[in-house]
Amino acid sequence: MYGTLYLVGTPIGNLEDMTVRAVRILKEVDLIAAEDTRNSIKILNHFEIKTPMTSYHEFNKIDKGHEIIRKLQSGENVAVITDAGMPGISDPGEELVAMAHAAGVKVTVVPGPSAVVSALVISGLATRRFAFEAFLPSDKRKCREVLEELKEETRTIIIYEAPHHLVKTLEKLYEALGDRRISIVKELTKIHENVFRTTIKGAVEYYEANEPKGEFVLVIEGRDPKELKNEAVKSWEELSVSEHMQLYLDEGMDKKDAMKAVAKDRGVGKREIYDALLESK
Repeated sequence: MYGTLYLVGTPIGNLEDMTVRAVRILKEVDLIAAEDTRNSIKILNHFEIKTPMTSYHEFNKIDKGHEIIRKLQSGENVAVITDAGMPGISDPGEELVAMAHAAGVKVTVVPGPSAVVSALVISGLATRRFAFEAFLPSDKRKCREVLEELKEETRTIIIYEAPHHLVKTLEKLYEALGDRRISIVKELTKIHENVFRTTIKGAVEYYEANEPKGEFVLVIEGRDPKELKNEAVKSWEELSVSEHMQLYLDEGMDKKDAMKAVAKDRGVGKREIYDALLESK
């Protein structure tokens, strides 16, 4: 029988956040695959976990991934941990999970802390819908493409950033998104945990005068959907009648109300809109 691949969440700062189940699983498995063994050994030693450990990271994920799959297929149980938080989120764990599923190996999760969710819930911004971007791409062209997409994003946006890149990243966000509300969360679960609620422009000015220290999660207000709607309505001249109708249908209007709205925008009668829709079909 094949073994099981366990995705085990570990603390993002405070060791007291380690779950009882996580400690038990890490003691019971045959092997622990860690993103950085030098970092993870501190956690294992703290909880007196003696399980053998191997490195699994961005630069060996293919060869080591196949090696781990072979161990799982031989019946061994393997746990994956990242430097902090949930493996598979912004780290190579996602590739190993895909390989395991493809090989018919059972994958299960041992939930634990997550910087994404933790920062979101204490940010004070909307939590119902959010878009996680991890770290912005280092490649300039790819970074521009991502920022261009985020311009129209109406969900709350979450981005990771290191202190030495923080100011430049905030400047890029200000240029691309304008001066939106932002909560800058740092040192989650640690002694110096802090939520700095400001605007993107205010954050640029503050960190230009105060050196950033710690690990940061940026939680940024999404674009107001009403702004997008207003822009779309203002540019109806460039749309066909059916495309104009679709704008309102996408908002949840029924056909009758959408037709009235289109007629009002265009300054014509509803019958004229009806005839134009028939003609387009």
